[in-house]
Amino acid sequence: MKKKIPPRLRLIATTWTFTHYPSKQNEWSSERKLRAIRAAGFDGVQTRLGHPILPLVRQAGMMLVAGQDIGLVREAEPKLRALKEAGIVHINCQVCDHDTPTPKALPVVVRIIETGDRLGLKPAIEVHRDTCTETPEKAFALADAYQKKTGRKLRMNFDHSHPAIIKHLHPGNYWERLGVRLDLLRLGELIHFRPFNGHHCQIPITNGRGGLSPEFQGWLPFCEKVIEAWLQAARPGQELLVVPELGPSAGGYCLSTFPDVWKDKQTLAREIRRIWNRQIRRWRG
Repeated sequence: MKKKIPPRLRLIATTWTFTHYPSKQNEWSSERKLRAIRAAGFDGVQTRLGHPILPLVRQAGMMLVAGQDIGLVREAEPKLRALKEAGIVHINCQVCDHDTPTPKALPVVVRIIETGDRLGLKPAIEVHRDTCTETPEKAFALADAYQKKTGRKLRMNFDHSHPAIIKHLHPGNYWERLGVRLDLLRLGELIHFRPFNGHHCQIPITNGRGGLSPEFQGWLPFCEKVIEAWLQAARPGQELLVVPELGPSAGGYCLSTFPDVWKDKQTLAREIRRIWNRQIRRWRG
């Protein structure tokens, strides 16, 4: 009997992590950032259009993922077409604003997905604060409205760190409260894994003494549940693009007392791959 080709994990690094890294005065060049990303075993890079790392990633033959803000129906076509011309297929879309009601956001999302389909792209609507999906209620209301209008489920990118802090969670109920709408989770091919707790959107991965932080250890079972749930419906050979999403000190995601964010990102990526490999063995049966 022919063996099934297992689903494949693609780990994607973000240039955002390298903002002012290792310092504002001595930030690494794009060439050095890419060398570090490749040496760490990542499969691709997520960045924004116009970033100087884009042509370098293409030359290296690595995957490119883009982040893109779209707030109006008329913005979808030119912004997505520019991304297509840059050779990007997977696009993480942050849509509208925190106070945009679902009826107003819906036509924007419909145009984004329609345009992406026509151009051969895969835009995913991110669950994110300060957008029209900033709470689970708003995100799922948008998904339901989209399905009612189009007859299709909405392609989304889950970043569970955003609703986790809104809902004031703890490790004992991460999965109970966030492991919902698995139909939408399984439809997606792009997900952001930023370790969180119920009070902080980003937590340290290591403890500064060579081990994993207790907060990160409390998050890992949730990560495993998400991967397990996605794989339950995965097709042979299907790819899941996972972004180990750690933000820099600039902007406040990584607090000044946290360990080195790039080193922590590599540890996070290794732990995600370890979980994936364990779940793939179960997928094979």
